[in-house]
Amino acid sequence: MRRRTKAPAAPLPQRDGIDPVRVRLPADPGGAWATLGDHLRGRFGGAVGVARIEEMLAGGRFVGTDGPVDGEEPYTAGQYLWFHRDFPAEERVPFEIGVVYRDERIVVVDKPHFLATMPRGRHVTETALARLRRELGLPELQPAHRLDRLTAGLVLCVVRPGDRGAYQTLFRDRLVGKEYEAVAPYDPAVALPVTVRSRIVKERGVMAAREEPGEPNSESRIELVEHRAGLGRYRLLPATGRTHQLRVHMNALRLPILHDPVYPVVREDGPEDFSRPLQLLARTLEFTDPVSGVPRRFESRLRLSGLG
Repeated sequence: MRRRTKAPAAPLPQRDGIDPVRVRLPADPGGAWATLGDHLRGRFGGAVGVARIEEMLAGGRFVGTDGPVDGEEPYTAGQYLWFHRDFPAEERVPFEIGVVYRDERIVVVDKPHFLATMPRGRHVTETALARLRRELGLPELQPAHRLDRLTAGLVLCVVRPGDRGAYQTLFRDRLVGKEYEAVAPYDPAVALPVTVRSRIVKERGVMAAREEPGEPNSESRIELVEHRAGLGRYRLLPATGRTHQLRVHMNALRLPILHDPVYPVVREDGPEDFSRPLQLLARTLEFTDPVSGVPRRFESRLRLSGLG
């Protein structure tokens, strides 16, 4: 099998901690695109409008290895182009990221509630990754795993791209011990501790995940730590990492996590209420460092407010 040659380095710097978009021009056996502009208008015009593509070309926003292109260049399959997409207007999440640990290979941070881990959809520059790249001066920083936007707590990031695979493999192979904390209603009728196993399905574009019959693909152990005034503090130990897993399992026990805007009922979209964060915290991460072989254990410095 013929290997694709490695893409050249981007000629554009990051913008607000975000890498430029890279485009590799596909084969054109039918000769549909005489020029670069023909291809770009056809490829992106439906999404942002042909007029916007023309403006970007006129402004030198599309850049090749030899500099900006104006769209009149002949189309060449396999050529690389880069550009920065227009960022959406974003409300700043009014909480800071705490650095728990940092060395030459990894950075472990406390991600606050409401801040997405990585750019996605309408959350681009207001993400943990973009902020950390800017604030720490680490343009190649990448997270080794994701933490849900509404969940606070520990995220492990990798400083050098060459090390990222080793740390990602830890999470993929379930070699990281994770402990979460949640505040939710207390119900003496719910027998705890309990291990919940179920099949969770999350469809793209649908806010809530759901449980359905079939072979379980998720497992969580739920323990009660303390309770008072009708609320409980729970220790959650996920053995798997499905989207919204802990929130789904707590809801299945009829113990929905306090201030959850999705379970049991999806609330209408609207402005963020920063005074009511989801009471779920990624409290600890524990693993053997895949590069140094040193045992690691990190504990969040954040505290949930729901139980006082």
